Amino acid sequence: METVNLQSVTEKKKFGAGSFLLGIIAGLAVSLLIVGVISLVIPKQKAEEEKKSNSIGIVKDAAVSPEMIRKLQTLEATIDHYFYLDEKTTEELQNGIYNGLLTALEDPYSEYYTPEELEELMTQMSGVYYGIGSYVSLDTQTSLPKVSGIISNTPAEEAGLRENDLIYQVDDVLTYGLSLDEAVSYIRGEEGTEVVLTIIREGENDYLKIPVTRRKVESPTVEYEMLEDGIGYLQIVEFDEVTPGQFSEAMESLGNSGMEKLIIDLRGNPGGSLTDVVDIAGMLLPEGLVVYTEDKAGNREEYFSDGAEEIDIPLVVLIDMNSASASEILAGAIQDYGKGTLVGTTTFGKGIVQQIIPFSDGSAVKLTVSSYFTPIGRNIHGTGIEPDILCEFDGEAYYGSEEHPDNQLEKAKEVLRNE
Repeated sequence: METVNLQSVTEKKKFGAGSFLLGIIAGLAVSLLIVGVISLVIPKQKAEEEKKSNSIGIVKDAAVSPEMIRKLQTLEATIDHYFYLDEKTTEELQNGIYNGLLTALEDPYSEYYTPEELEELMTQMSGVYYGIGSYVSLDTQTSLPKVSGIISNTPAEEAGLRENDLIYQVDDVLTYGLSLDEAVSYIRGEEGTEVVLTIIREGENDYLKIPVTRRKVESPTVEYEMLEDGIGYLQIVEFDEVTPGQFSEAMESLGNSGMEKLIIDLRGNPGGSLTDVVDIAGMLLPEGLVVYTEDKAGNREEYFSDGAEEIDIPLVVLIDMNSASASEILAGAIQDYGKGTLVGTTTFGKGIVQQIIPFSDGSAVKLTVSSYFTPIGRNIHGTGIEPDILCEFDGEAYYGSEEHPDNQLEKAKEVLRNE
């Protein structure tokens, strides 16, 4: 959701430096996407927000008190005197403290970014990165990172990774307990280097070790084609800055090709920019509310469609357990307005919004700042959006045949043929 796109979102950070301070100060807690998108909704920044973030006053009853500073100094002196392993730099220890403060929130979506990490995040949002070409989200049942989508013609696809693969280990690093950003930071790396993923896959009796060679990945956010019977197919793989333009071009191309009905595929879409998904909703929905957010003070912000480009053809939207955040905003609004039929399985259930707040030294924090609600007032956080027509994905048939039959897509076609 975003105002700075993550999607996502999604990706970097090492816990190692100063992690002992993290534990002492904050306590450990846990949480894109390899393409750089976190499965969140992140609002885009307004120019004045940086000034605001840098002029916030002293917090009453602050955690950073004189007593806390004295204790930190004592801890640092103790570490300096006794710690036996590799010495950490002052910068590493400081970053550990900052990370620890965010970890204490026990929110898997709140993160601290060094200037280098923030720069990398912004690069990822442009849709170009060096990695393996898969989307990664957090599996809530196991707290392990999970492959939620695969980009075509990328190392991930060539290596045989599949959606819903659980990533147990990256090289020699166990992923349990890592945040999503931390896990992704280990998966991504320099072009031409190899990373070995230890995978837990449903139906397999043992771990799978899958080597993948990293390379430059350009992530198309919209893919489309004409199917039979005048049905247009349009997949949105994430929502970032280029997505509304790509969506508009795809809709125009499909229209020129004789599209009479439309399937929008949001399966595996981890989310992205709030403003960008609202722009896309404006190309589909009638005039009216698309989504609204409420912050801790009860302040409400509303986002609207002007209805100028409302579609007037039958629509089916494909969703699954990996459709999250911004994709749930779009699916929820379409469902609330009755503009289309949702087919598939219940979505992820992420109904909260993150915002990236930069500081003058080049660092930043990403914080959960509000909840979002569908046009009729539904907050789907933790529950997800239920499809109008339940259709479980037949993975055995899809992966067991070279033709890769997609039973959910076939169901969507069937629904449209009957309208």
